[in-house]
Amino acid sequence: QCLYQFLAFVPPSNGSLREPGTVAVMVDTQHPLTLLLNGSVGDGELCKIQYHFGEFGNYSLVVKTLSTSAKTVSCDLVINEGPINSYLPILFAFLVYMGILAILIVGRLFMKIDPVRKWVYKKLNPRETDRLINSELGSPNATDSVSSDPTPRLWSTASRQRLRSLDTFRGLSLIIMVFVNYGGGKYWFFKHESWNGLTVADLVFPWFVFIMGTSTSLSLSSMLRWESSKWKVLRKILWRSFLLILLGIIVVNPNYCLGPLSWDNLRIPGVLQRLGFTYLVVAALELLFARAGPESGTLETPCPALQDILPYWPQWIFILVLEVIWLCLTFLLPVPGCPRGYLGPGGIGDFGIYPNCTGGAAGYIDRLLLGEKHIYQHPSSSVIYQTTMPYDPEGILGTINTIFMAFLGLQVPLFFLAVCYRKIILFYKDRHKQIMSRFFLWSIVMGVISAILTKCSKEEGFIPINKNLWSISYVTTMSCFAFILLLLIYYLVDVKRLWSGAPFFYPGMNSILIYIGHEVFENYFPFKWKMQDSQSHAEHLTQNLTATTLWVIISYLLYRRRIFWKI
Repeated sequence: QCLYQFLAFVPPSNGSLREPGTVAVMVDTQHPLTLLLNGSVGDGELCKIQYHFGEFGNYSLVVKTLSTSAKTVSCDLVINEGPINSYLPILFAFLVYMGILAILIVGRLFMKIDPVRKWVYKKLNPRETDRLINSELGSPNATDSVSSDPTPRLWSTASRQRLRSLDTFRGLSLIIMVFVNYGGGKYWFFKHESWNGLTVADLVFPWFVFIMGTSTSLSLSSMLRWESSKWKVLRKILWRSFLLILLGIIVVNPNYCLGPLSWDNLRIPGVLQRLGFTYLVVAALELLFARAGPESGTLETPCPALQDILPYWPQWIFILVLEVIWLCLTFLLPVPGCPRGYLGPGGIGDFGIYPNCTGGAAGYIDRLLLGEKHIYQHPSSSVIYQTTMPYDPEGILGTINTIFMAFLGLQVPLFFLAVCYRKIILFYKDRHKQIMSRFFLWSIVMGVISAILTKCSKEEGFIPINKNLWSISYVTTMSCFAFILLLLIYYLVDVKRLWSGAPFFYPGMNSILIYIGHEVFENYFPFKWKMQDSQSHAEHLTQNLTATTLWVIISYLLYRRRIFWKI
């Protein structure tokens, strides 16, 4: 439902020289386009062609007059040069990383062979070989051969303290976030969707929020278990939230030595700001209704199917009230010049009827309370819908649904050790099948809610999936995916131990440092350099994957040295 945009004027042909009038234009290849040819002398529409052009293809739209009297023309699309296969760099990168993985697996298998392992230790540190083998490593045997490898030993030690699946899930979300923030190889599916719909880039932030909710439940349970007073815990919550919000404001307003930053255009919302406020609300809500001691999660419920919800009904009522507030503000708040309940992108969308209504109530509230200059000036909707109004995807109204996303993560902390006792893990302690079936059930429930809200459609549902708005259907869809993904990682990493969680486990252990670091050093070498061909997917993908891999290596080195930055 976009207005047609002027593309080019084709000059008339030179009748005497029989040279056709020509004009060259460049078009977008992300979506199918409709080309409309109009006559220049009030002839109206001459022809219309819908086509999905390919990257770096060369095409000709040949227009011929068939009948001058009838004013009929023919429009034929000719492929002069076929488009390139822009996905080959992704295939090549995949093969390279699979090759590295194969080398590491083979190396790990060889290190399990006693003579090979002793030879490697001898070459790495010949003076300490005897001491390492005889005193520290002991005499390896068939049942203890794995423990002589330092990395698995770290794994087994860490697994006695925390489940690796949580940090692996967090690290996976973070690494994808870093990759897409660095450009994602300039592929459209690694960029945020312009408005309704989903791309890979739209998945990671809600997953990070989800696992933050889980971690919040675990950390609060641990602090209360050690008999910390609730007031002391509340002070920690307030301090951590303040630091996250402060760091967020610093990160989203880079200066790069250009002089003093003006307060007139300081951006207030941002990713860390939303995380900080969401953490404040969810942690305070959990703390308010928490009961110290293992008995806190063992309440008997008359309906076993609802035993994840009924013991915590005050929290659920609070969240439902927040959702009612979101629905009322979104669909009932009067917005000047816009229809009630408008959820569109504005600009040329919806036939250009509401050009200044980007985001409806969500955008209006941000502009009213924060000011137009203090929110994001270049929203993703401007790419396709050519919006001119500033709009912030981390604005005020969407924070309500971010809280709901974190709350869903808070309900199902995957922690299996005796020191933790919460929700699903408590009810099904040491029963892997029941735990996984419960996660699967939650995923199905969220998926059904999403299907109802969206009518299984990108544009025609009651509430479309929209990352910019953080719509309720976006939250239920992302939580559906999060439950399934966490179930899979939990099964592979903590139940069957088929995967140690590497390499995502390491950035998951230092998530705040990696996120802030990748934002601060984004434009510095070796994370970025000048490219010879700025239109090349291969060069962009190489640069972005190199930068992302460097942060994984940095997180691994920090992990080995036991350096963790916690707020």
